[in-house]
Amino acid sequence: MDSARGDGGPEFSASTRLLVIAPHPDDETLATGVLLQQVLAAGGEVRILLLTAGDNNPWPQRALERRWRLGAADRRRWAQRRAAELQHALAALGVPATALQSLDWPDLGVTGLLLQSTDRAVAAIRDAIDRFAPDLIAVPSLQDRHPDHSAAHVLVRLALAGHATPPALLAYLVHGDKGDRRALKMPATAAQLAGKRAALQAHRSQLALSGKRLRRMAERDETYFEPDAPMPAALPWHPPRVWWRWLRLDLVNPATSQRWAWQSAPLRHDADGTLRLQLPAAARAAPCFVRLSLDLCSPWIFDHWGWCQIQADEPTPAAGVAPLDRPS
Repeated sequence: MDSARGDGGPEFSASTRLLVIAPHPDDETLATGVLLQQVLAAGGEVRILLLTAGDNNPWPQRALERRWRLGAADRRRWAQRRAAELQHALAALGVPATALQSLDWPDLGVTGLLLQSTDRAVAAIRDAIDRFAPDLIAVPSLQDRHPDHSAAHVLVRLALAGHATPPALLAYLVHGDKGDRRALKMPATAAQLAGKRAALQAHRSQLALSGKRLRRMAERDETYFEPDAPMPAALPWHPPRVWWRWLRLDLVNPATSQRWAWQSAPLRHDADGTLRLQLPAAARAAPCFVRLSLDLCSPWIFDHWGWCQIQADEPTPAAGVAPLDRPS
């Protein structure tokens, strides 16, 4: 990637190497359909790292196949359908089929891999990055409410930790509100927008129940964000006390992965009411990410609290810091 354009966006050339991290088929189109076309138009090279086959997608499958119960064979068939759709979408974007690398991780299971097999998952991402040697990576935002998306962000950041010359990162948001965060817009030509529309149309299974919403998303300017700077070890969450017994706090960094029940996590209240995580020594490697989740079965797949990045080197608690008030 070359220097920035006059509008603040990145300048692409024949030397640009773009890696797109796509948790599911259709993310490559919705989030980066224009970006992919622009890099290719400049003579650059692109690769798409697809994390899952998108097979755990029951409601569109039930609607299209007119069946309620879905077993392992049904999910494999759905994965094959989505793989075929993805190939058509890539062709519409001008992306060669050889640019796709699939990891075949479990759909809705990226967070589980991150937390339970951290080293293996990070190694797979690092290997893909090292083999392609990108100078630009488009990655889901940490603020994305889909757990596969936010976990993908954490994995990429861990894979790049200690990298001598890390590539530039552009974070994209598919599920969630960007709020007032400063965004880089990627304006499209008429031909690029037409290509993105055609690519989205190829993902017919996803348009069955969400066509209007996805088409609206595809018509918007693609927007990207720089990764947020880490915040102090003060946590942004203040969950209602009624949920405390079901809450879990996870921490991952290049050195460790840890989980606590909320009631036993090393939390303290500052004098001003700020909730602070007192990091153990093993957890002070950077970058450091923490996640708050509710350990209850629910049909709602999106995160309520999700992940945040915190400052890894937490000083010794000062006077005026009190332990978290635990429920009896």
